[in-house]
Amino acid sequence: MMYGYEWDTTTWLTYATSILPIILIGLTVTLKAAAAGFAIALVLGLVFALLRRSRIKAISWTTAVVVEFLRDTPLLVQLFFLYYVLPDFGIVLPAFLTGALALGLQYAAYTSEVYRGGIEAVPRGQWEAATALNMTRMQTYSDIVVPQAVPRILPAMGNYLVAMIKETPVLSVVTVLEMMGLANMISERTFEYLVPLTMVGLIFLLLTLVCSAALHRLQLALPKAGIPLK
Repeated sequence: MMYGYEWDTTTWLTYATSILPIILIGLTVTLKAAAAGFAIALVLGLVFALLRRSRIKAISWTTAVVVEFLRDTPLLVQLFFLYYVLPDFGIVLPAFLTGALALGLQYAAYTSEVYRGGIEAVPRGQWEAATALNMTRMQTYSDIVVPQAVPRILPAMGNYLVAMIKETPVLSVVTVLEMMGLANMISERTFEYLVPLTMVGLIFLLLTLVCSAALHRLQLALPKAGIPLK
């Protein structure tokens, strides 16, 4: 009910159509935040993985501590720290950038372990061959190790992308008006929660299915391109 009037199917459809443009604006923000966060996680996760394999113990141990801290603390706590604590030290970040950075840092800790597993799965003979060819450590990683590790880590990376998309509603606590945040605002103003929240749930379900299907097609395409998955 809304303002004392009962709703029928036609009214629900009319209401859903009227709020759809607003929900789609939130969807755009959701996708941008997830994309930015995932890009950060991909790059920073690889950096973490390589630093943890450093021969210098101080670097590898420090990186391990940072990764464990990011993995073992809630995303919400990290988000609040970036948005509310950093300004005390003179670092003020826009809300959207803060949200994307929080997502990226959190998932960089997870992707670093995926990268590390993929790197360690490369046969030892490949490392020895690179040494025999007098390749530098950077050349070994860029030309030999990483290209072989990437196909192995695709499933896990796809799962983290889906998880990150579903984590974006938490960004509303720092005033990022993504899809869920806008749906809540609409619900609070109209006192009708069923339609907005159902729409958001269905859109998230659709996004998950699309990402899963795209990942599956990519996995099927790699062997055809001559890139082994194992």
